[in-house]
Parts: sequence; C-alpha cells; structure tokens
Amino acid sequence: MSLKDELIQDRLPSHVAIIMDGNGRWAKKRGNSRMFGHKHGVTAVREVTEAAAELGVKYLTLYAFSTENWSRPKTEVDALMSLLVSTISSETSTLMKNNVKLNAIGCKEALPGGVQKKLEDCIQQTSSNNGLTLTLALSYSSRWEIIEAFKSVASEVKNDQLAIEDINADVISNYMSTAGIPDPELMIRTSGEHRISNFLLWQLAYSELYFCDILWPDFRRDDFYRALLDFQGRERRFGKTGEQIKK
Repeated sequence: MSLKDELIQDRLPSHVAIIMDGNGRWAKKRGNSRMFGHKHGVTAVREVTEAAAELGVKYLTLYAFSTENWSRPKTEVDALMSLLVSTISSETSTLMKNNVKLNAIGCKEALPGGVQKKLEDCIQQTSSNNGLTLTLALSYSSRWEIIEAFKSVASEVKNDQLAIEDINADVISNYMSTAGIPDPELMIRTSGEHRISNFLLWQLAYSELYFCDILWPDFRRDDFYRALLDFQGRERRFGKTGEQIKK
C-alpha cells in the first residue's frame, strides 16, 4: 500500500502551513549558489501543491519570503524577486489545471512593482477556481500582521465602531490577513530546524507541528504524505483530556 493510500480521507487537515527551509544549505552541499537552491525549491512547491489539491486539502499556506529576508544581500533579494515573477508566470497554467486559487498575505506594497502586478494578475486569473487555496506569505511577518490588526481594532474603538467589551479571539482573527481562512491544523517545517520564525503566530496556537530533516528542494509528495500520516496519528485535545475527546 502506498503512503497516499494509507491516508484516512475524512481525517485530513483542511489547512496545512509550511515553512520551506533549506534551499541555501541544499545548494551549498552541491557547491552552488543559494539561488540554485531557490530555483530547485520551485519543484517542491509544485509537487506539494498538486498533492494537496489531489487529496482535497482546502488551504495550503507557504512561507515564501519574510520581512527579515529583505536584510539578505541585495543580489540575492533581487534574484529572488525575479524568480518569483518567472515562477508565477510559468506556474499559472498549472494552478488553473489543478483548480487552485492563488492568494497572498504580507506587506505586498513592499514588493517591487513588477512582482505586485504579476501576483495580482495570477490572483485575478485563478479567482474563480474553487479547489485548493494556495496562499503565499510574501514580505510577511506575524508580528507585523498582529500589530496591523491591533491598529485596526484600536481605530474602530476610537471611532466608536467597536466596544472594548466586544473584543475577543474571533474579532481579532477577523483583522488578521488570513481572515476567512481556518487556522492551520498542521504546520510543517523542513531542514531540521525546530522553530516557527515569526510565521502565523496567532493562527498556529493549536496547530500540530511537524519537523523533518529533509531540505526543501528534496521534499516530495511522499514526504508530504508522511507528514499527514503523522498528523493523523496524533490526538488533538485543545486543553481537554484524552477521555473527554473520546466521549
């Protein structure tokens, strides 16, 4: 039986988030530049996106470029932005074929104009697709997102549009950039690192965390299935006891 066949369909997570880590180390092991690793990481993105779409996972969020990544050498940042434009252009047809809707979160205004245009064009072109929603976190920082959300809440309170006593977790969630998207049940990080790195801090409160040593360019469908099988073997209690969950 294949790993895919072992999966229990009605116990799949509806939302999977991934920190795609290890491109640079993968390239270094091969005596190449970091960009060589980033380019090969695109294959892993395609594999995982198609696998998630085929399984019926509804949401996939990929940490593609953090606000901290702007501090990398300008040559690498410029090359990453160029790769982003070319990848969006070349993969739009694949998204359409797989009924995938593209979405983006983060400070998109910080992205170069050409990236913004290509991104918006693809988002518009795939907007009618109703299968998997693929969200790219670009120029994204969870602390930035939370600060922006609280600024919006404070503004509404100041303008008497929101009462302080009405503020709760659901209200805050509605001001996040992921509003309307369920929180991830599973977060995967590749490359052997065991940290969240300022990614979806609010949304990952009850997520299952899965860490693997595989460097992102080597991550394939079976690796994704292994993460899902691990998730399906866990008991999600949300603060309750195992006995309460089983009732």
